Order: sequence, then structure tokens, then C-alpha cells
Amino acid sequence: MPAWVYIMASKPYETLYTGVTSNLERRIYEHREGLLEGFTNIYGLKRLVWYEECAEMIEAIKREKQIKRWRREWKFELIERMNPKWRDLY
Repeated sequence: MPAWVYIMASKPYETLYTGVTSNLERRIYEHREGLLEGFTNIYGLKRLVWYEECAEMIEAIKREKQIKRWRREWKFELIERMNPKWRDLY
């Protein structure tokens, strides 16, 4: 079953959140509508700026943990390879 790793942002080069889900469309909807308590709701992270599909959830979790350890600049570069204008990809 496929899974996705994704990054949410409030604005370009500001607060980022890296997450993982088995249903990207539903999860981003939940973030945007404030249906999830926690970090993304507190900081107003409603913009999907990057995502990556993985074949299995275990692979997605490993990738999420890898990205979470990265420096902010590396995350910015990752986002800008897919989304140079930081558009909302939802």
C-alpha cells in the first residue's frame, strides 16, 4: 500500500512540518481545516509545499525520519527542486 512523506509550511522559508500518511489528500485537508490538534494547527501550517510517494509505509517512515534530521537549508533545497515558488500543491 503506498504512503506519502510530505512537508507543510506557513510561508516560504518559515516554519516547516514533515509528516507521513497513507492518504495524502485526506491528511492535507485535515491540516488545512484545523482538524488536527498539535504543531501544524498551532503554527498555522496549511500549505503543502512538497511530497514524495513511497511504495510502503515503512519506507515512508524511514524517509520522514531522515528528512527530520536534515538542516533547514537542505529541506528548503528539497522543496525548491519540486516547487521553486513554494506554491500550495494541495
